[in-house]
Amino acid sequence: MDTAWKICGCDQQHYAPALYRDFYSHPVWLLNGIYVEQDPVSMGHRRSIANGVASLGPRQILDFGGGFGTLARLIADRLPCSHVSICDPFPPAHGLEACKAYPNITFVHTLTSHRFDALVCTDVLEHVHDPISLLEEMIVAVKPGGHLFIANCFQPVILCHLPCTFHLRYFFSWCAEPLGLQQIGRCQGSHAWIYQRRSDGAINRRKARFRETVAKALHPLLNGLAIPARPLLRGIRALLRIGAVS
Repeated sequence: MDTAWKICGCDQQHYAPALYRDFYSHPVWLLNGIYVEQDPVSMGHRRSIANGVASLGPRQILDFGGGFGTLARLIADRLPCSHVSICDPFPPAHGLEACKAYPNITFVHTLTSHRFDALVCTDVLEHVHDPISLLEEMIVAVKPGGHLFIANCFQPVILCHLPCTFHLRYFFSWCAEPLGLQQIGRCQGSHAWIYQRRSDGAINRRKARFRETVAKALHPLLNGLAIPARPLLRGIRALLRIGAVS
């Protein structure tokens, strides 16, 4: 993937739509999709997410960024009476073809507010230059009370994981809370976390951006620690809550 990124001339610091389109349409993503469907660990995560979604019995599900269709097909198999919409800016031809056999799967190009009972988004937000803005778009598409299954990898694993997202490694849920999300817990057997959109549907964009600013300031400190960061992170969050109350 790094080779394809360089061939396409993509830049981690600046978003160039044409170059990014070339990269995310590159055949390397077909190879990635084939690998995912052959790898027992990757498929185990996706089956667990599909089981978690199915356990809630949603009627309308959105798979955001799931153009290859693997997870959507797993969910569609478990919920044949429900409908799965896939929203992907660069849907691969193989994904489109593989989903044709599923009458309860469609590809959509835009999001509709308060339409979906559940949303899945796996390994997407680390690829975009403004993950908070995109997260808000996804949240708005979910009905108040609906659930979101989100898995992220805010780490420099490959070049298309953008450094401008890495501050969310320890602070994603904290930044997402003002956007109307309540963390429920980890989706058992997977790398995804389950969130619920609060019933009031309220979004405090200004507060989310403030928390993101704090996260950006603290990330270099936490990232450079030799000791485990999470205990310290809990203490920082507690201090921030106390400061907000006072």
